[in-house]
Amino acid sequence: MKKLFIVSLLLMALACREKYIPQLNEPATGYLVVEGFINSGSGPTSISISRSTKISSVATIVKETGALVRVENKNNTTNFPLAETSPGTYTHPQIVLNSAEQYRVYIRTAGGKEYISDYSNVRTTPDIDSVSWRRENAGVQIYANTHDNTNSTKFYQFKYEETWEFSSTFATMLKVYKDRVGNPHHVGYRDSSNPVYDPKVLRCWKTNIPTNILINTTEKLSNDVVALYPLTYIEPASWKLGILYSINLKQYAISRQAFRFLEQMRKNTEQLGSIFDAQPSDNNGNLHCITHPDEPVIGFIEVSEEKQKRIFISAAQVPGWNYDSKCLPEVMVKNIPDTIAVTAGTPTRVARGGMTGLDYVYFASDVCVDCTIRGVNAKPIFWP
Repeated sequence: MKKLFIVSLLLMALACREKYIPQLNEPATGYLVVEGFINSGSGPTSISISRSTKISSVATIVKETGALVRVENKNNTTNFPLAETSPGTYTHPQIVLNSAEQYRVYIRTAGGKEYISDYSNVRTTPDIDSVSWRRENAGVQIYANTHDNTNSTKFYQFKYEETWEFSSTFATMLKVYKDRVGNPHHVGYRDSSNPVYDPKVLRCWKTNIPTNILINTTEKLSNDVVALYPLTYIEPASWKLGILYSINLKQYAISRQAFRFLEQMRKNTEQLGSIFDAQPSDNNGNLHCITHPDEPVIGFIEVSEEKQKRIFISAAQVPGWNYDSKCLPEVMVKNIPDTIAVTAGTPTRVARGGMTGLDYVYFASDVCVDCTIRGVNAKPIFWP
């Protein structure tokens, strides 16, 4: 009887649970979200502008297009206009700044609202010492290492891009030919005079640009040294290290205020996604709406220098990696219209001919034959 009573109480407690929806005062179009930095070093300055979505919304990111964006100095004697290079992204190829001055970002949206960031000193970023890695728990952990001999940086932000090479599990040298009305008819060589593999769908590359926030501080250390800061972990047997993998680290010196803003953003986005997703209303950064001073703005823009370092890791450097594409074995079918029509009507691609020539041919899943389904077949300019 006692057990029955306890079970009844548990069922009642579960039945009384309700979904919690925070009551936030959000405008219908969302807050302006500004992400990026003013680059005091070599390379472009890029600012992304969008609108936050409501926490209850599943809508895609709303890009803020058609805005006027510029970088201006405190004396209002110099400004650098940024061009919209893609929807919501505004870029200047190279800004030359005076280290003795302060700079800010000015934004006027297509709707006529004006926004500004606080003025920022020009910061320099120490060089990246190294991007290191080691085997951990059968996978690969990648780290950032840097230091500042002047002990003046203290606050760091890291970003990275990763690219890896991969290939189709099955190379293809054949194609499905169709009849006059477009129905699959038979399989033959791509080029009867030169039956070679199709390189356009055999070798590809995939690039990933994470949006997670990576920051570190040495404020409480006696030396301004960042050692073995974890950037990313590659899971065991991941396709990233099937052939060749590259990571390009970007490092920035930031202010204490920017660090605190990003630290709070990281706590929020651990549950909500990225900086472009739904955000609480009390996280305003250093941007302000001068048209409507009470309107919150999300973002923190200041001047910093971008430093980069790229490394490569090959499959040969991680023995026993054992990447498996999970592709099922090829299916052998007769090379006649009826069977070809049935097989080619499913998400498959012809891979190769049978033992007796083309009387029988082999089919495999699209993703196992055509690498462009998961990546691009244009070799990156930095690839060896």
